[in-house]
Amino acid sequence: MEHVRWLAQPSLQRPMLIAAFTGWNDAADAASNSVRHLVEAWQAQPLAEIDPEEFTDFATVRPHVRLTPEQRRTIVWPTVGAWSASTPGGDVILVLGPEPALRWRLFTQQLIGIAQQFDVSMVLTLGALLADVPHSRPVQLIGTATEQDTIDRFDLQRSRYEGPTGIVGVVQDACTRADLSCASLWAAVPAYASQVPSPKASLALVERACEIIGTPAPTSRLHADAIAYDARVSAFVADDADLVGYVERLESLSDSGQLDDHDFDEDDDDDDDDTVGGELAAEPEVNSEAFMAELERFLRDQEGDGK
Repeated sequence: MEHVRWLAQPSLQRPMLIAAFTGWNDAADAASNSVRHLVEAWQAQPLAEIDPEEFTDFATVRPHVRLTPEQRRTIVWPTVGAWSASTPGGDVILVLGPEPALRWRLFTQQLIGIAQQFDVSMVLTLGALLADVPHSRPVQLIGTATEQDTIDRFDLQRSRYEGPTGIVGVVQDACTRADLSCASLWAAVPAYASQVPSPKASLALVERACEIIGTPAPTSRLHADAIAYDARVSAFVADDADLVGYVERLESLSDSGQLDDHDFDEDDDDDDDDTVGGELAAEPEVNSEAFMAELERFLRDQEGDGK
């Protein structure tokens, strides 16, 4: 852990580690804003930082200049940070920062080192993807894991995805290799509102993560933000007759439980044989096989776009 700078050494009892990264796996900022919200709501204390020098392309993720109260210039580097918090359901370590651009295996060693330092009980990563889903309906979530006892305990699915991945997938693999229990939660956000941060998806991720921790979810602010988000997206949808019809169709399919593989991506005629069956814990009526297929396509599309 030569690239970890410790800021504190609290006494934590088998904490759960929750991680999200901005960038590739963070559609509509939903995953990163989930962890950011938990850091603020739980008044989490700084625990450690991973030095960005080895892992960041600063021409892509640039540092920022800030002015101190004394009007002195200072540089704020894009750093992956860790915070600790105690909740009624147990201790938690929260990890948030930009997806590293370089040396992913070395980066994950630093993260695994933090987890091992505090004998973490489970690593939970959060992600979000763009999909053909309506903003006006409950957010579709899917949770995956590789260990059968974790799948059974938290009502998750076994991932059989093959294809390009982001840092979330690499962290999950590193956890498995280090014999750390791990799981991943993904939220779907409307592709037609891709440029609008989605507190509604963040709310769904926070609620499900806190359910796994076994602690009350601090969601009052997110609930209010989600209502404002629905109103904002509905307003710009209403200005486009074609978009109105498209969203109404998605709403109808969602209400009838008919959001299948074809409906997620009308231009994709590929047979997704590696999808996962089963029911989603958060939304039993949702076709979770289609959601997993959409996750796979999202990752492949990102790779094709050179992101």
